[in-house]
Amino acid sequence: HRRWWHWLPGFGPSKKAAPKKPGSERVEPAFEGFSANQEPEPARLESFSSRDEASAKSAPRPSAPDKAKPSSASSRSLKISPFKKDEQPPQATSGKNAQSSLLEDIESPIPPISLLDPPEEHKESGYSEEALEHMSRLLEEKLADFGVSVEVVEVNPGPVITRFEIKPAAGVKVSKISNLAKDLARSLAVLSVRVVEVIPGKSVVGIEIPNEQREIVRLSEVLSSRVFTESSSALTMALGNDIGGNPMVANLAKMPHLLVAGTTGSGKSVGVNAMLLSMLLKAGPEEVRFIMVDPKMLELSIYDGIPHLLTPVVTDMKDAANALRWCVAEMERRYRLMATMGVRNVAGYNRKVKDAVAAGEPLRDPFWKPDDYLANDEQERPELETLPFIVVVIDEFADMMMIVGKKVEELIARIAQKARAAGIHLILATQRPSVDVITGLIKANIPTRMSFQVSSKIDSRTVLDQGGAEQLLGHGDMLYLPPGSGLPVRVHGAFVDDDEVHRVVSAWKARGEPVYVDGVLDGAEGENLPGVPSLSDGGDNESDALFDEAVAFVTEGRRVSISSVQRKFRIGYNRAANLVEAMEASGVVSSAGHNGAREVLAPPPPRD
Repeated sequence: HRRWWHWLPGFGPSKKAAPKKPGSERVEPAFEGFSANQEPEPARLESFSSRDEASAKSAPRPSAPDKAKPSSASSRSLKISPFKKDEQPPQATSGKNAQSSLLEDIESPIPPISLLDPPEEHKESGYSEEALEHMSRLLEEKLADFGVSVEVVEVNPGPVITRFEIKPAAGVKVSKISNLAKDLARSLAVLSVRVVEVIPGKSVVGIEIPNEQREIVRLSEVLSSRVFTESSSALTMALGNDIGGNPMVANLAKMPHLLVAGTTGSGKSVGVNAMLLSMLLKAGPEEVRFIMVDPKMLELSIYDGIPHLLTPVVTDMKDAANALRWCVAEMERRYRLMATMGVRNVAGYNRKVKDAVAAGEPLRDPFWKPDDYLANDEQERPELETLPFIVVVIDEFADMMMIVGKKVEELIARIAQKARAAGIHLILATQRPSVDVITGLIKANIPTRMSFQVSSKIDSRTVLDQGGAEQLLGHGDMLYLPPGSGLPVRVHGAFVDDDEVHRVVSAWKARGEPVYVDGVLDGAEGENLPGVPSLSDGGDNESDALFDEAVAFVTEGRRVSISSVQRKFRIGYNRAANLVEAMEASGVVSSAGHNGAREVLAPPPPRD
């Protein structure tokens, strides 16, 4: 028979009850602190959490044997996974003891992790088991209100969010649950709800709900984890913690390039700093070198002066385009060296060079050319040295695309296509993930993406090729799309303070000065790179046979247009457009106005 409160809305059984065994008595779902005969109250998340706190203060704490007893029959099918973290080695002490240890470690080749702030103590600030039980039943009821029959089978609490794994009834489409994300957020009185349609290895759907109090994931917590310390790659980057609180690291060498997107305030710059610091605390300048491009002149300029830099931090976008062109030339040079040595990547090349040095027969540079002004007997073919990895970090990629545009897109596509075996890797960060910035050519060659909070579903699709990034919480909450996978992983990014960056940079400056490479900002102008556009002002169009005649025609007539140059010299549109652009680069004519008109700036030629 049905109890009297079963007729009240929202208090009926959520699914068909199993037949009772003869002689057994039905036990009604009840929570600790109130009985089943208590007057019903509307189910709300806030009221329950406050009631739970009040009951926790007033009621005496039960003994250990009482905890083992099941408090209700509703917990028979719900599994609550404990919030566990990987065992981590103890951190160095903070304060004066830490400062003394820093003075002792000044002679070490790589700065210690103790330079960073120690991780915070993890407090039990998440939901209690009763609250998770209540939210699970509330989730089932709210979905049932929309005509979706589900059952919560497991709950995974985390440092920032809690994931509820639900098992839909037969015939329920996952898309129907995904379309109810905003309605669920309103019903549960939370900021946002993210629906994970596919969980690898499980036949359930994930519902991610933010915690009331989120924990801060420190960078030192991830760097001191076993998964980071046991990684042998010099390009190991710390990302943060996953939804279960376990450290997440990634290897840039396997990516091999990374695209980072996110709006202002989403934690994008902090994430880039965390990745850079993890590489600086993992490898020395003989293993990894950096080219940093910082249009904002604030974010990456703090790293100026560390010995890992190939050139000072670049703030001019034309110099940045030249640096990318130098990377293409360096990539081609490395490929020629590796082809001569018969190896397939930089690791094999370095191994062969070290083995030759250890055997007492160092290898010589096969492409060295003697100087003409010195006698041949005075010059000796130089020895080959190991090649470091080169990481190009561009903080605001959209600004570079606006200034230098198409040439940079071709250079980045060229590097992304071939530079993996040569040991050159790209990290591109942008605030504006629109199609004109992240073009199809760039997306096709950079498979690894990382999206912080974005403003719309369209931006999320531009970065990740799927929605979900618009429902993130900000402040380091990200979706990481690994290479070769179409399923993004939710990661809570590691937080690093500006003081920590200053301490690591100062430690590296004390260990050595940078050895800059000449010619990085010149763009390897002396080399003819097939398929790579020239970045010099004016290009090759000034050497056009008609250039001087076109300048005379324009300055005499005091009018300039591509069509008039076409008609005058009977040439095609492309050649005429190149001539006009060359005149603009030389200062003969102005840039095109809003209506396309140009003004002639140079005076007319003198008449004989």
